[in-house]
Amino acid sequence: MNKEVIFQDWGMLDYQEAWDKQEALFQKTVDLKIANRSSADPLPTPNYLVFVEHPHVYTLGKSGKPENLLLDEHGLEEKDASYYKINRGGDITYHGPGQLVGYPILDLDNFFTDIHLYLRTLEEAVILTLADFGVQAGRSPGLTGVWLDAENANARKICALGVRCSRWVTMHGFALNVNARLDYFKNIVPCGIEDKGVTSMERELGRKLDMGEVKKILKGHISVLFGMELI
Repeated sequence: MNKEVIFQDWGMLDYQEAWDKQEALFQKTVDLKIANRSSADPLPTPNYLVFVEHPHVYTLGKSGKPENLLLDEHGLEEKDASYYKINRGGDITYHGPGQLVGYPILDLDNFFTDIHLYLRTLEEAVILTLADFGVQAGRSPGLTGVWLDAENANARKICALGVRCSRWVTMHGFALNVNARLDYFKNIVPCGIEDKGVTSMERELGRKLDMGEVKKILKGHISVLFGMELI
């Protein structure tokens, strides 16, 4: 098993360009897994962890309902936002500046072949990161993502998850609201959930966060929980 994970920070990158780069890394790993089946000397499959921010964009997952986007084409233009239907699980979500998006492209055969454990482990890394900044978060029963006050009327999501997994290779991932523009969430029914709000680290702490610091701490928790060696 290859526990080495190549870390890449793509900075601010257009969603379509990032999707294409993701797909290339994903396909490279899947193709090698397929080739290894007929090889007498199989090669270790690569793993990647990508951090990125996107310009304003709404994405709809395979099981999502288009009506959960509350903007028409003109409304999207006014908000300077784009819209994509994509191949991850989940419903609709928003990405934008100030939001830390993580795309782990991992061959889970190198770690553990359990997609539910994979999702819970990503959630745990975010929960631990938030705790380091003094934000107490957790899970909401039956829902993915990371939440604050999950079991009361003030429940609000701070991190969304949506992944694709094929041949135990993952893509897409999580979106943590650090300094994100929360007004953009008013244009969707986030993840198809109508009765819960959305928040950010900035809103909860009353100050802007240093994105570099958040990245460093979150990257550390992910590497420890997965037993990765980041390179």
